[in-house]
Amino acid sequence: MSITVTERAASQIQKQLIKRGSGVGLRLGVKPSGCSGYAYVLDYADELSEDEVVFDQFDVKVLVKQADLDKLKGIELDYAKEGFNEAFKFNNPNVKGMCGCGESFSV
Repeated sequence: MSITVTERAASQIQKQLIKRGSGVGLRLGVKPSGCSGYAYVLDYADELSEDEVVFDQFDVKVLVKQADLDKLKGIELDYAKEGFNEAFKFNNPNVKGMCGCGESFSV
């Protein structure tokens, strides 16, 4: 499997989909951004597109476009609380560098 979802991340995705009232899962992708090249994009998916691969773990689905798989292969999607902040964390083995502010990465 090339995309891993931790139990904490899966739990958060489930909570958000329930709160939202609909959706088939979480869409994970990348977009050109920042000074290093790419930024992660998360969105809730209401339907599966033909060009997406579905990764199913802990009863949640993460959808990734075929074109983004090379940048996300092997990534672990986690969810962490640090003090008052909580957010999804991306542990991506493909990252070769990050910008100073941590907003974008290069592969």
